[in-house]
Amino acid sequence: MPFEELGCRCVFSSEWDIEAKRTYAANFEDCPAGDITKIDEKSIPDHEILVAGFPCQAFSIIGNMNGFKDARGTLFFEIERILREKRPKSFLLENVKMLVGHKKGETFRLILESLYRLGYFVHWKVLNALDFGLPHKRERVFIVGFSKNYAFEFPVGNANGSASLSDILEKNVPKKYYVSRTILEKRKSMHMPKVTPSIWHENKGGNVSSYPYSCALRANASYNYLLVNGERRLTPRESLRLLGFPDTFKIVSNDHHMRRLTGNSVCVPVVRAIAEKILDCLENRAPINSINLTENNRQLALSSVYLPTSI
Repeated sequence: MPFEELGCRCVFSSEWDIEAKRTYAANFEDCPAGDITKIDEKSIPDHEILVAGFPCQAFSIIGNMNGFKDARGTLFFEIERILREKRPKSFLLENVKMLVGHKKGETFRLILESLYRLGYFVHWKVLNALDFGLPHKRERVFIVGFSKNYAFEFPVGNANGSASLSDILEKNVPKKYYVSRTILEKRKSMHMPKVTPSIWHENKGGNVSSYPYSCALRANASYNYLLVNGERRLTPRESLRLLGFPDTFKIVSNDHHMRRLTGNSVCVPVVRAIAEKILDCLENRAPINSINLTENNRQLALSSVYLPTSI
């Protein structure tokens, strides 16, 4: 949505999940192609910007220094082969914050090195939706690459003027979203909120806390992982609002599927801020003198340009 709002046109999309495809088709009048692993990269239309997310679980098999020869079953390999074939001017990739420190940073280093070997100048940063106008603590790592060496900087964000939970929460919510009396009494015996409205969060250890914002929506969390004022679950519309989707966004799947879809989604204002920076580089800026990223200075470039001194 942000890229199209800024004047771009989507020429191709791919999604294997049936409910995600239905939701996409209902809102964009275009049904995505299916499983990307079964799509020939040569058949994908030429494009200037590739936008993608990819899971990181399968990267745990990396470790014998064979790099992505050991990870061809991962979605990142599909992104890599499309970049190699289509050579877009830029790309934007998104993943969970934990990817940065996975296997003590080795996984992330291999990803960045792979993108470097394709000839891209790569930038990355962990951004939090709380800093971009949403009452939603959702930290994600964003990776931006250019075929030319632009002076790209990630947006800083500004928490001032953020929407509050009062702007997000619906009124007259159906009873089906309210927890049982047993759960309600248990939660309220464990925790006393400091602010109202608040969203109560139960972590893996069973500890309960509450904030004037939502902790990150999760696709595989329990139904009672997040509770509004400790009393009820979020509605699909509230979850979409926490991600920055407009109320005109159509909901065509049931509550179960919407919890998964929103838990796997990105925050629209964060992507919009990054998209503005990418398009500013491509449309308004001249590339700076290219760094000579030869094999001799590859390790220096990877450590000083792409990787932080600390995580």
